[in-house]
Amino acid sequence: MSSVAVLTQESFNEHRSGLLPEKAKAAVAGTSGAEDEDSLPTYKDAFPPLPEKPLPEGVQETGNAWTTKIRPLKSSVITQVFHVPLEERKYKDMNQFGEGDQAKVCLDIMHKTGAHLELSMAKDQGLSIMVSGKHDAVMKARKEIVSRLQTQASATVAIPKEHHRFVIGKSGEKLQELELKTATKIQIPRPEDPSNLIKISGTKEGLEKAKHEILLISAEQDKRAVERMNIEKVYHPFITGAYNKVVGELMQETGARINVPPPSVNKTEIVITGEKEQVALAIAKIKKIYEEKKKNATTIAVEVKKSQHKYVIGPKGNTLQEILDRTGVSVEIPPLDSSSETVILRGEPDRLGQALTEVYAKANSYTVSSVSAPSWLHRFIIGKKGQNLAKITQQMPKVHIEFTEGEDKITLEGPTKDVQIVQGQIEAIVTDLISRMDYTEISVDPKFHRHLIGKGGANINRIKELHKVSVRIPPDNEKSNLIRIEGDPQGVQEAKKELLELASRMENERTKDMIIEQRFHRAIIGQKGEKVKEIRDKFPEVIINFPDPAQKSDIVQLRGPRTEVEKCTKFMQKMVAEMVENSFSVSVPIFKQFHKNIIGKGGANIKKIREETNTKIDLPAENSNSEMIIITGKKANCEAAKNRILAIQKELVRGLFVSIPSKLHNSLIGSKGRFVRSIMEECGGVHIHFPTEGSGIDAVTIRGTAEEVEKAKKQLLSLAEEKENGEANGEVKEPADPLVPKKCDVIVLSGRKERCEAAVEALKALVPVSVAVEVPFELHRYIIGQKGSGIRKMMDEFEVNIQVPAHELQSDIISITGLASHLDRAKEGLLERVKELQAEQEDRALRSFKLTITVEPKYHPKIIGRKGAIITQIRNQHEVNIQFPEKNDENQDQITITGYEQNAVAARNAIQAIVDELEEMISEDITLDSKVHARIIGARGKGIRKIMDEFKVDVRFPQSGAADPNLVTVTGRPEHVDEAIDHLLNLEEEYMADVVENEAKMAYMKPSGSTASSMEEPRGPSKGFVVREAPWATGNEKAPDMSSSEEFPSFGAPVTNARSSPWGPKRF
Repeated sequence: MSSVAVLTQESFNEHRSGLLPEKAKAAVAGTSGAEDEDSLPTYKDAFPPLPEKPLPEGVQETGNAWTTKIRPLKSSVITQVFHVPLEERKYKDMNQFGEGDQAKVCLDIMHKTGAHLELSMAKDQGLSIMVSGKHDAVMKARKEIVSRLQTQASATVAIPKEHHRFVIGKSGEKLQELELKTATKIQIPRPEDPSNLIKISGTKEGLEKAKHEILLISAEQDKRAVERMNIEKVYHPFITGAYNKVVGELMQETGARINVPPPSVNKTEIVITGEKEQVALAIAKIKKIYEEKKKNATTIAVEVKKSQHKYVIGPKGNTLQEILDRTGVSVEIPPLDSSSETVILRGEPDRLGQALTEVYAKANSYTVSSVSAPSWLHRFIIGKKGQNLAKITQQMPKVHIEFTEGEDKITLEGPTKDVQIVQGQIEAIVTDLISRMDYTEISVDPKFHRHLIGKGGANINRIKELHKVSVRIPPDNEKSNLIRIEGDPQGVQEAKKELLELASRMENERTKDMIIEQRFHRAIIGQKGEKVKEIRDKFPEVIINFPDPAQKSDIVQLRGPRTEVEKCTKFMQKMVAEMVENSFSVSVPIFKQFHKNIIGKGGANIKKIREETNTKIDLPAENSNSEMIIITGKKANCEAAKNRILAIQKELVRGLFVSIPSKLHNSLIGSKGRFVRSIMEECGGVHIHFPTEGSGIDAVTIRGTAEEVEKAKKQLLSLAEEKENGEANGEVKEPADPLVPKKCDVIVLSGRKERCEAAVEALKALVPVSVAVEVPFELHRYIIGQKGSGIRKMMDEFEVNIQVPAHELQSDIISITGLASHLDRAKEGLLERVKELQAEQEDRALRSFKLTITVEPKYHPKIIGRKGAIITQIRNQHEVNIQFPEKNDENQDQITITGYEQNAVAARNAIQAIVDELEEMISEDITLDSKVHARIIGARGKGIRKIMDEFKVDVRFPQSGAADPNLVTVTGRPEHVDEAIDHLLNLEEEYMADVVENEAKMAYMKPSGSTASSMEEPRGPSKGFVVREAPWATGNEKAPDMSSSEEFPSFGAPVTNARSSPWGPKRF
C-alpha cells in the first residue's frame, strides 16, 4: 500500500515564489546569503525516497513522509444484532414465524431503510434480529424494529426548562441523534408550555438509556452559568472597544462568551455565558470598565446637519470606529427617523477636543447640493449612454450625481470643492439646453399608437430623423394617450403637426370584414405572399389581415380610408368570384388501358382538349390503379372536356359476338394461340376471347375499335370457313355429323321397362353438365385465389369442377362442370363471389385515389414534425397514405396522398393549412440593445413567453459569442410580427432609459480602481522550487529534463528506455 505526501497551500506558495519575502529581501541586500542557503530544504527532505525493502529486525526505521502509517479504512457496511425477549415481543404467534404480520413488518422495514434483516428464534422463544447495512440505515432500522416489533413502555424525566433547548440541539439534530441512538421516541414540551417533564416512549432498555443521556446533558448544563448585566447603552462602545478589540481581549482572558447588543438594537442587557468562575471574572472586568468610564467620562453636544451625519458615521460605521480608536471618545448619532441634528461626544475630557475636530472634519468633507433642471431635460443632460455626464465624472470621480424621476432637480453629493465645480458645469448645460430646446405633448387614442410607430418603427423613425426630435410614445401597459415630443422648437411643432394629421387620418379609417371561404385564402395570398403583395401595392393605404388557418375562419379584415377600403373590397370580391367559377371539378372514370389514348402521342390529345376547353385535366400516375381523370375549371368547360374524353373512350370500346362452331375453336386458336394472336396483332391489338374448351358455347367475343373489330371479324370468319371446309394446311377434317354418338359412348340397360326408365333418368342425372358463366377477365385471378385456394374452396363447397381459361386467351368465360343439381347453386355462388370482388375492386379503386400537392421541400420537415408526429396524426386521422419524395426524385416538391377521394382531399387540406401558415410567416431581424435582452426575457423566460403567446410569434435572441449580439429575429404572420416588433421596440426604449440611468449612477458611485492597482508592487521573477544537495548538483548526474517523456512519463504511456535516472529505478 503506497503513501501520499501532502504539500500545504502555504508551503506551496513559498515554494512557488522561490524564497519567503524575508529571505528575498535579505538576498537582495546581500547580507545573509549563506544563511538563506542553509535555510533551503535538502533534496531528501523535500522528496523522501520510497523504502526499497523491509528493514531487518532490530533496525529502527527513520520517520519520513512515506513511512507514516495510514489509518486503515473502515467498512461502510456494519452489522448489529438486536434481541427481543419473549415477554416484550409484539407478535407471539409461534405458528406464523416467517410469515404473517411479523414478516410483513420486517419486509416493510427493509424497504423503508435499505438495511438487510435476518430473523431467528432463540431457545427461550426470544427474537434475534441481525441488521446489516450502512450506519444510518442500521440505526433507522433499529428504531423501526423497536417501535414495531417490541412492546412499548413510557416514562418521564424532569429537567430544568432552560435545559430543554440543549436536548433539542441546533435544528433538532441532537434530539434526532438521541432518538436513533436509544431507539425511543422523545417528546419535549413546547416553549409556551410551563411543564419541565420530557416524555420518553420505547423499550425498557431504550428508556433507561434515553433517561441517562438526558440527565447527562442537564448535568453538564448545570456546570455552566449565564449572567445578564444591565449597562447603559451609551457605555457599550467602551466595553466593546474600537473594532470589538476590548470585548475580544476580555473573552480571551476570561474564557467566557460576552454578547453585547449591536448599536442598531436598543437593548441595555449584556449576556455572559461560560463556566461559573469564568463568568464571574468577566463580570468583574466589565463592571470595572463601566464604573471607570462613568466616573471619568464627560460629554459635549454639537449641532451637525442631518445630511452630514452619514459622513460622520462612515461606511458600515467605520468612521465612528476610527474616532473611537484614535481618541477613545464615543460619538453618539441620533437615529435616522429622528429630526434631531445634535451629535453627542462622550469620553475623557482631554480627548474630547481632538474627537470634536475629527467629527467636524468628516462632516464638512462632503456636501450635498442641487441644481434646478426640468425632468424632461434629464436624459439630454445625461446624454446617449451617459456620454455627457461621463466627461464630468471622469474629471470629478468623487462627486455622485443623482437624477430623480419626476423631480425638476439634480442632486450632487461629494467633496465641497468638487461639488461646486460640477454644479457650475451642469448649470451651464441646463441653461444651454433650455435656450435651444422645447417640448410638447399631444393626445392620441392608444389604439392608433402602433400605427403611428409603423412597421418596424418606420413611421416614427422617419419623423424623428426628419424633424430632429425625440418622440416618446407610451407603452401599451401604461394605457396613456399622451405622446411627448422633445427637441428643437421648430422641429417639435412640425412633428406635432404631422403626428396629429396621421392620427386624424386614422380616426377616419374604416374596418370591414369580408366573408371569403378559407380554401381561397392561400390562392389570394399566393406563393410567398406574391399575390396579396400585388393587392397591397395597388391599395397601399389598406391593411389586409387574413385569419389564422387554425381558426378555420372565413373572415378577412380590411382596414384603411373608407373609399380605399370599398375599392379594395370590390376588387377582392371580383377576384374570389373568378376563383369560384374556375374551381368547379368533375371526375371522369376512364378504363386504365385507354389513358394513353386520351393523352395521345407526345400528349397531343390531352393538350388539345386542355387548350380548347380552357380546363385543367389531371390523370392518375401510371403505377396507380385509379381510373379517375379529374377536370377542373368553369362548369361548362369541364362538361365539354368530359364529353370529349368520354367520346374517345366510346370510340375505343366496341365489342361484338361472332358465332363459330365450338369444334373449330381449337383449330382457329392454333398451336399456342399462333393463329388468333396473328389476327389480334394484324388488327391493331383487338382482343379475341374464345369460350372454355368443352363448354359447347359457339360465341367468340371481339373487342376493340369499330374498324379493327370489323376487320378481325372478317378474318376470323374467313379462317373458320377454311377450317370447316378442310382447306387449312395440316388440319384433319372433323366427322361430318358430330351428332352421331360413338359406340364407346353408348350404355345398354336391360330389365323391366319402368325400372330401365328410372335407371336412365338416374344415369342422366349423373352425367356431368357444363355451363358457361361470363366473369370479367381481370377478376379471374381473385377467383382462383392464392395458389388456387379460392377456386378449390368453391369446387369443394359446390361439388363441381370450375375451369378458368388460360391467361393468354384473356377470355371472360368460366366453365362450370358437374351434376345438374349442383350447377345452379355453383353458378349462384360464383356470381355472388364476382359481386363481392367487384365491390372490393370498386372500393380498391376508390381507396387508390391519388392526388399530389406541391409543397416546397423546406417545409417538409415542418409537415413531418418531430419524429413524424404531425404526419402520423394526419395519416391516422384521415386514413390515407402520404408519400414524400425520395432524395433522388426529380420532383422534390411533390407530396403524394393515396386513399378515398374525400379523405385524400381532407388530408391535402390539412397539409395545405400547415403550408399556408408557414408561407404566411415571415422572419424579420431587428436590433435590440443586448443590455435589455435579459429584462425582456424575464425570470426563467417568463417575459418573452408572455410576448410570444400574446403576439403569436417566435422570438430568437442571439447566442453568446454571436457576431451581432444585438440582432433579434422575430418570426410569425406579417401582422403579428409587426405588432411584436413594435412592442419590443417600445420595451427597448423604456428599459434603455433605466439602463442608461443605472449605468450613469453606477459609474458615479464606483470609485476608480486605478489607484488600488497602482499600489501593488511589481513582483520579481519566480525562482521556482529551490532545494539543496540534489543528485544533479552533487554528482555527475544532470538535472531532469521536464519536457522529456522518459523523465516525466504520462500515465499509461509506454517507456522506451529503462536507463537509470536521478529519480531512482523506475517501477512500472
